[in-house]
Amino acid sequence: MSECCKKTQRSEEEMKKLMNRLNRMEGQIRGIRKMVENDAYCADILMQSSAVSAAINAFNRELLNHHLHHCVIKDIQSGNEEVVDELTELLHKLMK
Repeated sequence: MSECCKKTQRSEEEMKKLMNRLNRMEGQIRGIRKMVENDAYCADILMQSSAVSAAINAFNRELLNHHLHHCVIKDIQSGNEEVVDELTELLHKLMK
């Protein structure tokens, strides 16, 4: 699945949305690190960690939606049905 040659073209708008989400998550992680360094209350850290998990899940949903609507459909239309097995494997990994 992690083939070196596969790439996905993204619009400037989509790239901006994904990068903004990643930047927000990166900021949240830095905030959690600071909380740990400052001996913040465990429950408060867990709440922030939960927010990061939710943000990652939202990022994955958005990326999966794009993958299905663009990459998977394009591959199937071009006769590459192996993409279904790749998608099944991907979903199994995401659902762990």
